[in-house]
Amino acid sequence: MTPTFDTLWQLFADHGSSDRRRHDAFHLWSKLTPDQRRQLCDTIADKLRTNRFVHYDPVRAIIENTRTPQPRQLSYGEYYSRYRTTEPKDGWRMIKNPEGKVCYIK
Repeated sequence: MTPTFDTLWQLFADHGSSDRRRHDAFHLWSKLTPDQRRQLCDTIADKLRTNRFVHYDPVRAIIENTRTPQPRQLSYGEYYSRYRTTEPKDGWRMIKNPEGKVCYIK
């Protein structure tokens, strides 16, 4: 289940954050994917539970604790083995890597 902004905000409130940056924090939250939201709440909850540093400014805490997904890459051969075609599927797209070889990224 994807956590709500109120779930995240309660973690900040229990940590001592003020409501002053709530609107800005919500704006950042609304840009995250469900996976990023889940990861963010899990990371912050885990850090607080184990007494590790979480910034008191909620905006800065969101920025510091959100992982940005790295593009996934498959070689031409790996892509063909998986999909038995060279046509882009499932959000993959064909590019040429810096060495000039064809690969697929998502």
